[in-house]
Amino acid sequence: MEAEGRVSAAPHPPPSYGGGGGAQDDPDPGAGAPGAARGPLLAAAEVLELDDEEEDLEVFSKDTSLAEVNSFSPSVPISPSSMINQYKFEDEPELRDLFITVDDPESHITAIETFITYRVVTKTSRGEFDSSEYEVRRRYQDFLWLKSKLEEAHPTLIIPPLPEKFIMKGMVERFSDEFIETRRKALHKFLNRIADHPTLTFNEDFKIFLTAQAWELSSHKKQGPGLLSRMGQTVRAVASSVRGGVKNRPEMFTEMNGYMETFSQKINVLDKIAHRIYKEEKEYFNEMKEYGPIHTLWSASEEDIADSLKGVASCIDKCCKATEKRMAGLSENLLPILHEYVLYSEILMGVLKRRDQIQGELDSKVDALANKKAEKDLFSEEIGKLEDKVECANNALKADWDRWKQNMQCDMRSTFTNVAEKNLRYYEECLATWESFLASQTVDLHVEEDSEDRP
Repeated sequence: MEAEGRVSAAPHPPPSYGGGGGAQDDPDPGAGAPGAARGPLLAAAEVLELDDEEEDLEVFSKDTSLAEVNSFSPSVPISPSSMINQYKFEDEPELRDLFITVDDPESHITAIETFITYRVVTKTSRGEFDSSEYEVRRRYQDFLWLKSKLEEAHPTLIIPPLPEKFIMKGMVERFSDEFIETRRKALHKFLNRIADHPTLTFNEDFKIFLTAQAWELSSHKKQGPGLLSRMGQTVRAVASSVRGGVKNRPEMFTEMNGYMETFSQKINVLDKIAHRIYKEEKEYFNEMKEYGPIHTLWSASEEDIADSLKGVASCIDKCCKATEKRMAGLSENLLPILHEYVLYSEILMGVLKRRDQIQGELDSKVDALANKKAEKDLFSEEIGKLEDKVECANNALKADWDRWKQNMQCDMRSTFTNVAEKNLRYYEECLATWESFLASQTVDLHVEEDSEDRP
């Protein structure tokens, strides 16, 4: 934010951000125009040049409505918040039987390392659990293990993302309260997304993660595939990628690849824009904090306008608090959702590659069968198994793809609507603060004029 664009006597709410674009670093010259009603949503849409013809990314389409995902009664209010609340209510499972909470982070310091553990509390009514409530402690490495086991067991299902192990330089310090709380929320969401998934929720490793004590989990981890087995899987994956593209990939999965390439590009741009907005908002907040005390000190040396200067200082203080609240909303709601879907885009590209690897195995066996007639029976049996494997992989990905797109559209819609509503409340609050102050100054001025006119 640039200091030249503000009046020291009466700083007003920061102009909406119209610049950015992720690709350019210079702000839009017209971003600070008075009366501009554009916010982060519209700015992002302008930079991305989204229009009605872009059908490959439905979440950013102007024509996309909640009716595409769910239908609403005509009698229901049509305000954004009420629509979203109804959607969330109707989307909830009727009989949810697994509730998970991640809380109470604890720091552990040993001679070798420092790490954080989190309490994982599970409450359930499922018959396959021996108890209705469990409480265990898990560290980040345990969550990584669970994610890898889910990917191993369900290679073409969309596994929810985990927060990165390492944080971006300059954002927050590792093991700071802010970092730990951000990670705790992400881990909480990770487990609950798995719990809500129709297939992953019944995974045996997931159950062990939720119920086993630390020593039991450690023992279970050692029962996994050995080093040679893992190396063999890696070699097969590399060999599959070296062979080149898949020959008989169904059109549906080619379209999915194209969709994800576009989605990945645009969600990364939105993520960069959101971080830039937050950074500029923070700079504006830090500048504005200095104005209140300055006007208070100024009032001590100007008796004639002392009340007016104190009034300005009070208005600045109120706007400062509103700005701080707005920043908290961005950091707690907008930034985590956008970054989660940046990670989702990477996960989905990996899922599509794994599907192609399974397809590639089938293609290679079909080619081998054509060249080796002597072993025809053996190859035919292997091809039959691979065809079943490909069909299962395709069906799993198709079902999860539709589910993921619906959840993504709902998350994006609710997140951006929430940001827009908070922006409106923010500007209304700041505007009301200054209008009230100006009105009081007008009354005082009229009183002084009347007293001067009297003989």
